[in-house]
Amino acid sequence: MSLRKADGISSAQQTLDILYDMSQLLGTQLDKETLATCIGMIESGVNPEALAAVIQELRREGASIAARTTADATPQGGRQSRAGR
Repeated sequence: MSLRKADGISSAQQTLDILYDMSQLLGTQLDKETLATCIGMIESGVNPEALAAVIQELRREGASIAARTTADATPQGGRQSRAGR
């Protein structure tokens, strides 16, 4: 690997590390791999605001599904059926 290419990779890694630290300070809840994917998408021309909106919608949907799953697993009112008494 050429010295120039190695320097470019090192610089990109440092940039990702800095952006990850910033995202943690801002409470984005993005892991480093997801952040790198988002950065790559933006570099490829994806609108950052649209990407942020999609991420927020996916989080809302995930929370909604988790809430439904939890509600389905919880007995209604904590009551036992007659057979269980």
